[in-house]
Amino acid sequence: MTVQQRATLEDVARLAGVSSKTVSRVFTHRDLVAPDTVERVLVAAKRLRFRPNPLARSLRRGGSTNTIGFIMGELNNPFYYKVAAGIERELAASGFSLVVATTDDTPEGEERVAEALLGQRLGALLLIPVAEDQSYLEGERHLGTPVIAIDRPARNLVADSIVLENRDGVFEAVSRLLARGHRRIGYVCNPASVYTQSERLRGYRDALAAHGIHDSARWERLADDPALPADRLVADLFDTDDPPTALVTGNNRVTIGALRHLRDRVGGDGVALIGFDDFDTADVLGVSVISYDPLGLGRAAASLAIERMQDPGGFTKQLQLPTWVVERGTGERAPAD
Repeated sequence: MTVQQRATLEDVARLAGVSSKTVSRVFTHRDLVAPDTVERVLVAAKRLRFRPNPLARSLRRGGSTNTIGFIMGELNNPFYYKVAAGIERELAASGFSLVVATTDDTPEGEERVAEALLGQRLGALLLIPVAEDQSYLEGERHLGTPVIAIDRPARNLVADSIVLENRDGVFEAVSRLLARGHRRIGYVCNPASVYTQSERLRGYRDALAAHGIHDSARWERLADDPALPADRLVADLFDTDDPPTALVTGNNRVTIGALRHLRDRVGGDGVALIGFDDFDTADVLGVSVISYDPLGLGRAAASLAIERMQDPGGFTKQLQLPTWVVERGTGERAPAD
């Protein structure tokens, strides 16, 4: 890939037919410039993908800074801040700094935050994709900014990615439940449409199909509503004439919701439970989980970003990190009936 030169303030001035000082004034004191001139400058800047650079003094020779951006979801999710910690540790060891921004797990938040961060001339951008389409970053990539997708591959964008072995982790968990005699195994996840959950759901269905069970839909509860309490989804699954004897949950939030529901349900202690994602008190509560190393995921992503900055024209990489089942008690229960 040939890296294009970034447009300069002078390039924008030539295209807009104004002076460099006028362009500078549009981005600093727009109220002092005639509206039609402002419009011409902004149109020219957009065509050239020019970004005003408040960090010009700290730019390296390559036209970018030693700052790496990381776009993640909500701050209160342990997965996100552990990945961020792994990124920061790896970058610090190599002399880079990290700036973190959150999207609240919304598609519109992703693009808005990305545009704001890229205005700082980042050395690289790492993100956990939420939107259905990351093609809005293609122009920036051609300008030499590496983009690394974490946890979920980018869509409509040529980018390096590093994800978990989501399908294999759930396949192993369901296979263990089947080996203990369970045949009615439920699966609950929210959100269900993101890449990670579609892969985990695939692992669940594949494991059941391998044992001749093809009617799993009645034991699945899939949602895409962040406002919907996880315990309500679990309650809906168990309030049937033929409830499951075992349950696999798609993330730590649903696992906690399942624990709340099963705690209050008569006979709930007899249901086997394995949740995707470890969490701080899972070992104390004896919850079996599908685990992985979120710090390692962050460190690997940061290492990949550094490698890409050093070799922007190299082939993109799609990496997977392993997952494994941790047995602590809830996942080892045999079916009561």
